[in-house]
Amino acid sequence: MSDYDIIILGAGPGGYVAAIRAAQLGFRTAVVDREHLGGICLNWGCIPTKALLRSAEIFHYFEHAKDFGLSAKDVSFDMEAVVKRSRGVSGRLNGGVGMLLKKNKVDVIWGEGAIEAPGKVTVKKATKSVEGPPKEAPKGALGPGSYSAKNIIVATGARPRVLPGIEPDKDLIWTYFEAMVPKSMPKSVLVMGSGAIGIEFASFYRTMGAEVTVVELLPQILPVEDAEIAAHARKRFEKQGIRILTGAKVSKVEKGKGSVTATIEDDKGKQTITAEKLISAVGVVGNIENLGLEKLGVKTDRGCVVTDGLGRTNVPGIYAIGDVAGPPMLAHKAEHEGVLCVETIKGLHTHAMDKAMIPGCTYCHPQIASVGLTEAKAKEAGYELKVGRFPFQGNGKAIALGEPEGMVKTIFDKKTGKLLGAHMVGTEVTELIQGYVVAMNLETTEEELMHTVFPHPTLSEMMHESVLDAYGRVIHS
Repeated sequence: MSDYDIIILGAGPGGYVAAIRAAQLGFRTAVVDREHLGGICLNWGCIPTKALLRSAEIFHYFEHAKDFGLSAKDVSFDMEAVVKRSRGVSGRLNGGVGMLLKKNKVDVIWGEGAIEAPGKVTVKKATKSVEGPPKEAPKGALGPGSYSAKNIIVATGARPRVLPGIEPDKDLIWTYFEAMVPKSMPKSVLVMGSGAIGIEFASFYRTMGAEVTVVELLPQILPVEDAEIAAHARKRFEKQGIRILTGAKVSKVEKGKGSVTATIEDDKGKQTITAEKLISAVGVVGNIENLGLEKLGVKTDRGCVVTDGLGRTNVPGIYAIGDVAGPPMLAHKAEHEGVLCVETIKGLHTHAMDKAMIPGCTYCHPQIASVGLTEAKAKEAGYELKVGRFPFQGNGKAIALGEPEGMVKTIFDKKTGKLLGAHMVGTEVTELIQGYVVAMNLETTEEELMHTVFPHPTLSEMMHESVLDAYGRVIHS
């Protein structure tokens, strides 16, 4: 008899959620990890960055207390304490994941796992972690050895992409690991890449007082977002003092004493920018190395494992979920993939996730959130469109909050009334977007959305007004 029914390599959002669902379905389950339960998202990504951004948000409000009829003098911050709070939030949730695994009787195997053959996993002692020395095993965890399972799920996540000649050195050139734990606030920061990671760090460091420049290779910042939303966000960022260079690339980096000088090239020529720190945020690549995948003939493409949408690879008994299984590389996508994968193994009726209905959120100031097709992509797909827009300045709650800048945009198929996409920029839009996600999953039409009653006064009323605007029925604009 096998040691387990399912062994999962990686305890990130995809891995630990898959493990818990597997246990719920009656599988004997183990999860292998070498450094932290909860993965990059909980320990070095989604969660700790939100803690940092929350500190920045409160600092921002202190600095603008006068706008709310309040007085706050000698406002300052303690960077060590800001970072300590962020790490404390991650530590608390890390412990929570351990408790959930224990509660569901999932074994934790501590070390570096590799697939020796279908159904066989070898776990070796970890030699390092992202924090340096190997991490101590959680209490009750099993150690290195050979284990067997009928099904093996690869959930090993991803790591920052490294560009030749601009390799991170933990000192002057940072990835998100170093950017989350600064020992002091740099006076100037150059951010390479304007996706969610790059823009969130640009927003954090600018709010805390650093001079920030963002360099983006493509013509638009936030390249996956709707162009109109990205343009609005860019104006807001530039108003805050963030310098943004699009259609540009960092072609060379020279390190000095306490600073880096980057050569930036665009269609106008070359320029140099000197900053205390350079944050490389040019994407991530899947952790597919040293897992035995190549030896077993598991198909990969551009650094990710190829699956059928339900986690199955081309090799029977081997599955992959989360970042290592390809974009969009989002924690909530990984969690849902994990559930789909183990339910498929169980033989339950499942269907592949529709990636067009996976929301994306960026937690900068202003926040950005979206789901579905952008206006450009919808036109490329051949749809005739009805597009609605509603500004934050027309919403009573937004004005009362002191956040009157922003927009909600909705995109419908003119022929059927199908909601094709929704895009937002402004305060708390990351909490609003799920309303549209639910609507799309329920195949809601414009008529049903129009007849939905939204509470007043709320920011969500703008979602209703945007729908009404698409059909010439907007009330407050």
